[in-house]
Amino acid sequence: MVNKLKLEELNRIDVETFKKVEKIPLVVVLDNIRSMHNVGATFRTADAFLVEKIILCGITPQPPHREIHKAALGATESVDWSYEADINITIDDLKSQGFDVVGIEQTTNSTMITDFKIDNSKKYAIILGNEVEGISDEALQNIDSFIEIPQLGTKHSLNVSVCGGIVMWEFAKALGIK
Repeated sequence: MVNKLKLEELNRIDVETFKKVEKIPLVVVLDNIRSMHNVGATFRTADAFLVEKIILCGITPQPPHREIHKAALGATESVDWSYEADINITIDDLKSQGFDVVGIEQTTNSTMITDFKIDNSKKYAIILGNEVEGISDEALQNIDSFIEIPQLGTKHSLNVSVCGGIVMWEFAKALGIK
């Protein structure tokens, strides 16, 4: 017989411990995300994979907010985050800190995620763009490289929080999550 594990059997760490534990060298940048659900879901996934930080840019809603909390389930308290109105200031700052900035976008020079080589000696920042427009046009030329996720159906894009979850997992595996 198979039983689901009870919460106390999962041995999850508390927020205070989470703040102290070593994170993977990955920052997630949300560029003009409209949906509070997508913001909250991204926080929750970032918590699951020990992401270093989330940076909210442009019109992206900021915690605290009831609608963000519904999807984040407390991850806005564990995952470090900041807000910067201008995406290019964020990108320049990340580059000055040694991050490779990777846009998650279908472009003329994007690489399929299955072919993108993640170097575990580097630090990365991934940018997830607006649900309809994608990454801001003014940011595209300032991004180091682009990844896209193969899609075989009739739709040309994934929900931004689903896309973020796939990409965070790939980076987490390559950057040393245990």
